[in-house]
Amino acid sequence: MRSPVLPLTWHLARSSGRRGLQSQLLAAGAAAVGAFVLLVMIAACAGSGTRADRTAWRSPEPARDGTAVQALATTYVRHEPLTVVSLAQLPGRPPTPAPPGLAAFPRQGDMYVSPALAKLLDRLPARQLADRFPRVREYGTIGAAGLASPDELVAVVGRDPADPALSEAAADSASWFDEDQAARAVVAGFSSGKVSLATAPDRTMALLGVVLLGMPVMVLAAAAGRLGAARREQRLAALRLAGATPRQILAMTALEAAAVGAAGALTGALAYLALLPILARVPYGIGSWYTAELWVGLPWLAAVAAAVTVLITVSSVSMLRQVATSPLGVAQQADPRRTRWIRAAVFVAAMACVFRSTGGGELKTRQLLGLLVLFYGAFWLFGPWVVDRLGRIVGRFARRPATLLAARRLSDDPRGAWRTVSGLVLAGFAAGFFSVSQIGADAAQYRDQVAVITESGAQARHTAAEARAALARSGVTATVTVAGEDEFGNLLAGSPGLIVRISGGSGGTEHLDTAVTALTPLARVHAPYTRDYATAYERASIDRIGEVSTATLALSFLVATASAGLTAAANVLDRRRVYGLLRLAGTPLQVLDRARARETVLPLVVLAGGTTAMGVYGSYQLNKAVGATIDATGALQLAACVVVGALAMVAAIGAGRPLLRRVTADPARTTD
Repeated sequence: MRSPVLPLTWHLARSSGRRGLQSQLLAAGAAAVGAFVLLVMIAACAGSGTRADRTAWRSPEPARDGTAVQALATTYVRHEPLTVVSLAQLPGRPPTPAPPGLAAFPRQGDMYVSPALAKLLDRLPARQLADRFPRVREYGTIGAAGLASPDELVAVVGRDPADPALSEAAADSASWFDEDQAARAVVAGFSSGKVSLATAPDRTMALLGVVLLGMPVMVLAAAAGRLGAARREQRLAALRLAGATPRQILAMTALEAAAVGAAGALTGALAYLALLPILARVPYGIGSWYTAELWVGLPWLAAVAAAVTVLITVSSVSMLRQVATSPLGVAQQADPRRTRWIRAAVFVAAMACVFRSTGGGELKTRQLLGLLVLFYGAFWLFGPWVVDRLGRIVGRFARRPATLLAARRLSDDPRGAWRTVSGLVLAGFAAGFFSVSQIGADAAQYRDQVAVITESGAQARHTAAEARAALARSGVTATVTVAGEDEFGNLLAGSPGLIVRISGGSGGTEHLDTAVTALTPLARVHAPYTRDYATAYERASIDRIGEVSTATLALSFLVATASAGLTAAANVLDRRRVYGLLRLAGTPLQVLDRARARETVLPLVVLAGGTTAMGVYGSYQLNKAVGATIDATGALQLAACVVVGALAMVAAIGAGRPLLRRVTADPARTTD
């Protein structure tokens, strides 16, 4: 016998009226947002791995039967890294294959540049950039296969094997700050597994964002499944009383929720596909993306759509188990379960475990992610306890009816209030700390300085006169001093050479770039470098964490806004009987609306705002301890993100006001 579940579900969905259609559209929209956010974060992880692979060829891998000499050097222009790969074919050896992105192995005198570098060479005066390289008639172009980003600055220079830039002295006279920025070896190809410093931390930081956003997306899916539960309660309870079995009731709910969730998830996937070219323009790390790097593939696309659909379906089914088992008690009120002190004890124990584990030295990526999950889980357990206590404290000191009602709702349902703002709590702390951090990388004492390494102190004294003359010809006013090999408090960090201090900082970056270019011919074994070079290793990780933290906070606000709007709508429908009784008791509609808004605003301000402020304060204190300053740009980005996100959440909550007005329009009927 054919099951009536499918046709009956379709009939009920079509005849659900305008309210039912609105609920379904909102739930589908929530599924679309969740799928879109997950796909974007997965794309960032996959794209970061592809980026790293595309930079590995630049680090020379020593080979026993090498055929060419390769040297890696890094210089900076406009405070952006410029990677220079020098290559020379060894005589009498088999031909060396072409590097990725090049049509052929460069001959002596050839020079290939990335498209972004070609534009910069045309825009800047030669004395600021082009004079750092050998003069060539025409530049070749490095293809996308050899670049991590369309904005990356890369140059490949073909040289003679005897060129000083390829000598063993170039590797022996390395600076203290050379880690992953300079190297030299005899190679047989370009299959190195060591990624560039500019892309090394990208994937780990993207995984951090996925972990931080995973739980908020689950909360959003649960809120989408909950939306319309009150409407389905009455409809399915009637069917249950008419003879439908519990299995049929749950199957009908699952079918409807799965259809809505699948439609929304597919819409989010299509939005991700349509917005790929725009997403590729969003800078991360070294710059924007190639569109193909952000394509996750059909398997991931299907997996995300299925996961979001399953979450919404499970949430919807779990909300209606009362209907299936007790159709006459769908309006039964259960006593609220208080949170217990054990949550606080477990939180303290988990935090102690995290701090003890992070204090023992360097950790691997998997260990860091594991500790992050533990950290998140501890907060997830602790959050409802804090909301419960917050509701009790606010209720004790409340002076207005709306505040008193909101406090009572917080203490009655602390888990629901916590779920709405949970994603913002951890994202806010991370963004608050890292977006304004300059820890370990301020190096203010190196400002407006250029270091030139020489082979010995005697050569440094001889080169000093040449440096003064070269700077004078370039129009740069500077003082040149010779640093000894036992001096470690300067930019040379113990290497013999010169320290050039540029006078009158009004010239800014232009004078600094001009000085580096003028000194390049004098630096025979190591390119001149500035503070950017000295702080690159530390800033590579700190900047990525700051970018990911701010982006995660922005996406968390997007998810939380959708979740808050859906939760507010669902709460109005679920509490329509309570609202009706309050209206019959004479409570003004405005008071109910204010209480509804404060249920979300109070945890948002106290928890999410508190952790964000704690992150900023902690970063400020650490910066102050090491003599660094607050990153003003990061602070402005954080402030803009918080203000816009908070306004969006308030607007989403306010969108439920018409629904509250309709639900309480006839309070006598609502409470029946």
